[in-house]
Amino acid sequence: MRNIKIINDNWLFSKEAKAAPAVLPTDWEQKNLPYTWNEKDGQDGGNDYYRGKCFFAKSLSKADLPEGEEIYLQFDGVNSTAEVFFNGKSLIVHHGGYSTFRVKLDDIKDENLLVVSADNSPNNFVYPQMADFTFYGGIYRDVSAIGVPKKHFDLDYYGAPGINATPTVKGNNAEVVAKAYCEGKVRFEILDAGKVILTAEAEGENPEAKMTIENVHLWNGLSDPYLYTLRAVLLDDGKEIDEVSTRFGCRYFEVDPEKGFILNGKEYPLRGVSRHQDRKDIGNALLPEHHKEDIELIKEVGATTIRLAHYQHSQVFYDLCDEYGLVLWAEIPYISKHMPDGFENTKTQMKELIAQNYNHPSIFFWGLSNEISIAGSDESLINNHKMLNDLCHEMDKTRLTTIAAVTMCSIDDPYVHISDIVSYNHYFGWYGGKTDMNGPWFDNFHAKYPKLPIGCSEYGCEALDWHTSTPTQGDYTEEYQSFYHEELIKQIADRPYLWATHVWNMFDFAADARSEGGEDGMNHKGLVTFDRKYKKDSFYAYKAWLNPEPMVHLCSKKYIDRVEDVTKVTVYSNCDEVELFANGVSVGKQKKGKYPFFYFDVKNVGETTLKAVAGDLSDESTIRKVDTPNEAYILKDEGDVINWFEINTPDGYFSINDELGQIWATTKGKMVLLGVVIGLVKKMKSKKKNDGKGGDIMGFSLDGVKVKPDMIKGLFKMISGFSIKRAASMVKGIFSKEDLLEINAKLNKIKKK
Repeated sequence: MRNIKIINDNWLFSKEAKAAPAVLPTDWEQKNLPYTWNEKDGQDGGNDYYRGKCFFAKSLSKADLPEGEEIYLQFDGVNSTAEVFFNGKSLIVHHGGYSTFRVKLDDIKDENLLVVSADNSPNNFVYPQMADFTFYGGIYRDVSAIGVPKKHFDLDYYGAPGINATPTVKGNNAEVVAKAYCEGKVRFEILDAGKVILTAEAEGENPEAKMTIENVHLWNGLSDPYLYTLRAVLLDDGKEIDEVSTRFGCRYFEVDPEKGFILNGKEYPLRGVSRHQDRKDIGNALLPEHHKEDIELIKEVGATTIRLAHYQHSQVFYDLCDEYGLVLWAEIPYISKHMPDGFENTKTQMKELIAQNYNHPSIFFWGLSNEISIAGSDESLINNHKMLNDLCHEMDKTRLTTIAAVTMCSIDDPYVHISDIVSYNHYFGWYGGKTDMNGPWFDNFHAKYPKLPIGCSEYGCEALDWHTSTPTQGDYTEEYQSFYHEELIKQIADRPYLWATHVWNMFDFAADARSEGGEDGMNHKGLVTFDRKYKKDSFYAYKAWLNPEPMVHLCSKKYIDRVEDVTKVTVYSNCDEVELFANGVSVGKQKKGKYPFFYFDVKNVGETTLKAVAGDLSDESTIRKVDTPNEAYILKDEGDVINWFEINTPDGYFSINDELGQIWATTKGKMVLLGVVIGLVKKMKSKKKNDGKGGDIMGFSLDGVKVKPDMIKGLFKMISGFSIKRAASMVKGIFSKEDLLEINAKLNKIKKK
């Protein structure tokens, strides 16, 4: 039978080594896995985190390895290209940083040297290469040694578990097709709560057997995520020589273009979040307890679905989603920029994603790509998607395919209509437009393509520890994020045809190229902070909407000092009635309306203790009247190349403080902005040539991009809510003060409409 041993401890690491060593180094750093070398520099901003090839080495004695006639090594995640050397011989090169791969060891000696190179250098054929998140390098998941007999379940098929369970629900029963990847005779067993309830045998190449579970217990989402176990035993002359097992769930579903997602015959709205896997100071080198904390927070917010962005996640997390009953969208990192030379890599990564995760009942959708066509599609991109779509259906006939398109991609673009269902990433109300544009956009899509299910794969806005009583788009305050999500919740709740909606993002995450909101290197759109220590008010907006457990939450607890005489107080609750008290005196009671949001006007005099009461539940906060605004609540422009008082803003004329969309709406303003974009591309390409670091905006490269009118029009549509000053502050080192003053002078000559 097989034996498995984790070999995470006592590795040696070098960032300086140029090649795999022939003997065990004596001067390398000692590291235990999982480990990434970008745990600090990948989170501090500047887009300067180390991307290159590093080496890991480990001494392996024969006694350290598990017993078995053959020994395999399993790597659960090495980003992004890995090469494995054993006793000086290169055994395998694996391209793809988020999936499991294995390699068989040959010629094992009493003492052996294992060396692994991990390379996250830029290239043009391994995805991802351009995206708004950090590509951490390292061996950041477990490494295992597996000992098996000569005859064993397949360990060479795309990192898969060697066994598949395909249940089909028929009335009160479920027919389960069990398939083993091996050659020989196999005994299949289905276990329910640890007891064998069904047995079947089959033999040959990749043998299959059918078994029927009568009165099947369905996997039914959050309410009842019931799991069975399929076990397969390989027999040789009646002797059990190898064994594998997998959990599975029995469920059926459909996506209706009018009713949305339907699970086991009942409407089951998919309202949830997206998740990136990284953490403060440890990057993507997560431990099981980190995954458990994440799933508990997602459960608390009340999500029914998770979009696992933008790559294959840890098996630990998939297992937790099976157990907790979350509906998953799983995808490969085919993202942002189509690379013709990456065609084969998308195929391999998709095969690995499906083969390794086929048995997870929590997975319902395979994602083909994300925002891959910002400037439109071409034949190469379309062919790549058709190949992936066909591949998914060939490997898995039980699930649907989808994509995440981006705002500027036309709803008529052919690539939008390749997958079974589709979603869009929209940031109206943050990067462009207003919050009330989201719902009508989806209504327009739904009216034009009523038979194609449409969802919202990303929406959100950023919030740090800034506060205000007058939240405005782009201010990075917790109050504006709350307003934004209140408005989006209202629009989503009124549109049951949306097959799924996913907040971007559940947690703040690292994007080293970013410079926004007063903290570089981060995307702050999370409902929870990067360290998982603070739940932003918007977290409780979703908890009030999605989680049926009674709750009440007073917003803006960190916003104490306020200058206004009467201040607005927001309460989130799913209870039928909320009463607010100010220093023990009732401000009033409110019945819950259509949405779980309550707003009170409170006199702001001296120091006031606020208490929101809903049934037996209550929550408290404090406000205090001050004469001047507390500057600790206000985002400073520190680090900007130009200060507000240096910008000329004549009445009735434009300046760099005005929104791009307003400027673009005028003929003369459009000409100025076209000149700015063309100049920006030239500057960034020149900077890239000089220092190698200037070709990105928040991780999105302009290398090789031809400036086309349609692309510029789409870009301005997406970021029309930005001022030029705000946009320039996000591209550090590109615009000088003189550049901005020159642009401002041109705008000062253009009258506003």
